[in-house]
Amino acid sequence: MLSLIFIHKIIYDILIIDNNILYTNNMKLIKNTRRAIENTRRGTCREIENTMHSKCREIALDTETTGLSFAKGDRIIEIGCVEIIDKKITNNSYHVYINPERSVSIESTQITGLTNDFLKEFKTFKDIYKEFLDFIQNDRLVIHNAPFDMSFINWELGLVNYNALNDDTNKRIPNEIIDTLSMSRKKYPGSPATLDALCKKFNVDSTIRSKHGALIDAELLAQVYIIMSVEKIQMNLFNNVLNASNTKINRNNSVNRQLLSNRKPIELSAEDILKHREFIKKLNNPIWHDYIKE
Repeated sequence: MLSLIFIHKIIYDILIIDNNILYTNNMKLIKNTRRAIENTRRGTCREIENTMHSKCREIALDTETTGLSFAKGDRIIEIGCVEIIDKKITNNSYHVYINPERSVSIESTQITGLTNDFLKEFKTFKDIYKEFLDFIQNDRLVIHNAPFDMSFINWELGLVNYNALNDDTNKRIPNEIIDTLSMSRKKYPGSPATLDALCKKFNVDSTIRSKHGALIDAELLAQVYIIMSVEKIQMNLFNNVLNASNTKINRNNSVNRQLLSNRKPIELSAEDILKHREFIKKLNNPIWHDYIKE
């Protein structure tokens, strides 16, 4: 809806020239705008076609660990995954608690609420990693602070001698990674970039998050990511339309102005204006008020 408003405002700004007069010789500009929209749509379709599935499948993923450093022996204790298809959250998810085969730090227990006694009843990573990989497949992974989670996942896969890439790097799975922490810092420089801060920014209800939990955090992350992704698509569309519009306006500008001055304008009748005003009264805060004075 927001992108439609952007498009409408651009077209309206260009087509309304002094005293709300609409000129018909700008139909090429409208066609140019439509072409920009179509190109953006095709670009999105190409992205979808390049995935392994007929639809664009992404996985919002989060982990909890015994501590902050795999190099010091810390292990994964919980994994949560939420499926996203074509920027919509599905009912398909994956969640598992893991026996780390070592003690959980006090700091981790305070953050997650997970204790040694609780976790010792669950399977080890060696027992669950195949079902985890079956769920994520080769699809794009969406992670907040991805270097942290992926370093642990790659480390755990190394411990079970799994490597889908057959190379000497530390990366052991081929999945494309989207780091929403980096994404948010780039989009909103200077603003807080924690998951809690982003939930607040986008009015995502995070009241259920009394403790850090992998599945809960993955669900919140999926919502935040979709909002940020839609914003990006809208801005790409906006820029495509704007570029198309500017190209048309700047080309032979003096000639265009002469054409405009020679064209007979289409003026709205009093009845048309009245009907339009009655219509916009039914709308909630319509953008028309920015352009038409009562």
